Amino acid sequence: MAAACPELLGAIQGQLGRLYDVELQEDVRDYLVTDRRLFAALATGVTSRLRDEQLLVVENEGAVDLALYLDTEVLERLAAADPLENLSHANLADFWTVLEGVSHFHYVAWNAGFDKPVTLLELEMQAEVDKYLSTRLLLQGQPRATLGAPLLQRLFDDPTFDPDLDAEELGRYQAASALAGRYCAGLESRFPVAVVTLELLRELRTFYRLPQAAKIARIRAGGFA
Repeated sequence: MAAACPELLGAIQGQLGRLYDVELQEDVRDYLVTDRRLFAALATGVTSRLRDEQLLVVENEGAVDLALYLDTEVLERLAAADPLENLSHANLADFWTVLEGVSHFHYVAWNAGFDKPVTLLELEMQAEVDKYLSTRLLLQGQPRATLGAPLLQRLFDDPTFDPDLDAEELGRYQAASALAGRYCAGLESRFPVAVVTLELLRELRTFYRLPQAAKIARIRAGGFA
């Protein structure tokens, strides 16, 4: 694996942990698989389509086994154009691919520690929120960075989806994007200052700990445009 990528994965997980005040014993880098054939063998009978990012979750006698697949070419491109140094429209898609994988791992691992079930909609919705927050924070330290459009617009206006998704999967991804977009627009409206305030952290940490139904209710209730 490209040399810069372990640092990137660790940085993403560390940032999520600080944002949500969540400390994991598990390090995402210990669960990373970049060999497509190996991951396909691990996922036999679980999934039929391998994407550039995919989290494998297997429940086994009360325990949860995890493996995160990230495509080698994605990691190599990020090693050559490190988003921690210079985020741009050119490496944004790859950055979001890796961020989504780390977000999925982080959320499943944390909830598993409390024996809390996680729905696929909940997982995808949280990943979209994490993309917004992590990218927003990264841009704070890179005032010259440009994504070609405002962050909310790039992330939530006319999102693209895998054409191979079936109707159920597509509906779930569309719902997750719409809900997360509404939540993040509300965050941007309520907390427009770039600095992370205690009030913003309280909101993020409360939201992170809510189950799916409560998350959706919070988004649809007052305060989120």
